[in-house]
Amino acid sequence: MTRMTLLLGTAALALTLTTTAQAQDTTTEAPAAEAPTTEAAPAPAADPAAVVATVDGTEITLGQMIIARSQLPQQYDQFPADVIFEGVLDQIVQQQLLSNSLTDVPARVGWALANEERSLRAGEVITDLTAAAVTDEAIQAAYDEMVAAAEAEPVTEWNASHLLVETEEEAQAAKDRITSGEDFAEVAKELSTGPSGPTGGELGWFGPGQMVAEFEQTVEGMEAGDLSDPVQTQFGWHLVKLNETREKPVAALEDVRAEIVGGIQESVILSKIEELKATAEVTLAEPDTFDPAVLTNLDLLEK
Repeated sequence: MTRMTLLLGTAALALTLTTTAQAQDTTTEAPAAEAPTTEAAPAPAADPAAVVATVDGTEITLGQMIIARSQLPQQYDQFPADVIFEGVLDQIVQQQLLSNSLTDVPARVGWALANEERSLRAGEVITDLTAAAVTDEAIQAAYDEMVAAAEAEPVTEWNASHLLVETEEEAQAAKDRITSGEDFAEVAKELSTGPSGPTGGELGWFGPGQMVAEFEQTVEGMEAGDLSDPVQTQFGWHLVKLNETREKPVAALEDVRAEIVGGIQESVILSKIEELKATAEVTLAEPDTFDPAVLTNLDLLEK
């Protein structure tokens, strides 16, 4: 489905739903006396292959409507089920009418449908793979491995403050004031041009890779309480005060569950792809056969 068709369908559906809802509002009689509440009966079983409508011989099935309903934005949940049903059916009928009127089908439609089918089929495989792989046992095992790795090779984190100025001379002058007895935080509040200046230069806890290389190399060679010499980075000249160091604490399972689940999913998918590659025959065009920029040439789809 092209973006234009999607927009047209959504606009038509919105209009249908609004009109239907308004019609119901204007025809609803005053409520009768409140009846005793009864438990709702279970919904009857339905066959997704059941035909809901036909348009010039083309069948519209309940399954197609269910898929269309599932793709609606959450804002449509405000409408009653019967209004949604009628609106979705109207939308599909309108789309089928327009579809049937297309006599010269552009090649791009076929290519788009091929992409869509490929994506849907691959998605089904991925859903089955990940559903089988992501279990409570697998999540716990992955977490236990993470904890064991953290205990075997603990990561050092630093808590530091810094003062940022434009020149080395300014940084050295600030250091002289601090070593002469002035409070680092007060000097930082007065002189630092960095965003942490107003809070006395406090940076909080950070670990490897979170600061620029020159800054990280400086704190790596310091002891708690040390004040560095002026250090130049791309931002200017710094004075660094190392407040504390610690071993990075291991996160609780619930805090990293999403990360672990993502890792399990990625691992099982990549493993399946490698397994399929080993037995598949994949032939690729010779390098430089196509200009990579051709993918932006939408004019080719009009030929």
